[in-house]
Amino acid sequence: MAVGPGAALGGTAAVTAAFPYRLSEVSAPRIGLIVLQADETIEVDFRRLIPPGVELLVSRVPSGAEVTSETLAEMAGHLTAAAALFPGSVNFAAVGYACTSGTAQIGAAEVARLVRAGTTTAAVTDPVTALIASCRALGLGRLALLSPYVAPVSERLRDTLAAAGIDTPAFGSFDVAEEARVVRIDGPSIIGAAETVAARAPVDGLFLSCTNLRTLDVIPALEDRLGIPVLSSNLVLAWHLLRLAGVPIPDAPPSRLIDQTARKSLRT
Repeated sequence: MAVGPGAALGGTAAVTAAFPYRLSEVSAPRIGLIVLQADETIEVDFRRLIPPGVELLVSRVPSGAEVTSETLAEMAGHLTAAAALFPGSVNFAAVGYACTSGTAQIGAAEVARLVRAGTTTAAVTDPVTALIASCRALGLGRLALLSPYVAPVSERLRDTLAAAGIDTPAFGSFDVAEEARVVRIDGPSIIGAAETVAARAPVDGLFLSCTNLRTLDVIPALEDRLGIPVLSSNLVLAWHLLRLAGVPIPDAPPSRLIDQTARKSLRT
């Protein structure tokens, strides 16, 4: 026999009054991350880089299965909608757009404008802006650059860095366009290619480009072998987001970026 609202069960009247409750205060800083639809790596890395006291909220933006100048530019038309998928009641300390080459193609200022049109945040960053901030924090001006992508995509990034006063005299690429292949490039392949690129010219740092490239675990080995800071898209983006939020980054996994900036909580 069905029992409806207000009916008695076993001779006892059903309780219809709502329970009282209190609302908790939100004290933890909140960081937003807009991830490419095709990216399989950055959320895994951010679980290791973002400390427990920070709330991380993630949205996705449509992206092509292949990375070309055209597919990167098309993301601009979806960024505001992706940012608008964050809960409307949230005031973020910082929001990051997680695409290095997309930022170089669209422009960091335009990325920030599009993100702010969809959500409320005190700051917006991206891997390119974060890389420039990291280089300034470490005093780097000449980078070896390893990218998974085809030449036209990589050239736009190099031009953007040059405009910020960062030279990339040594460059190498896996020349891959498909994101499903980029995410499967293994650690030994990255280490071997990075060592070759870094030996091509005098440099004071190495940058491993692409949020979908699995780089986090190769950074300590490369820094030991090369004796220079090794930066990656995901490392610098997490570092900059936490810095903007006023939160020290954890010291694991180890890197010179974290060690040499002393985990300061400066909003820069």
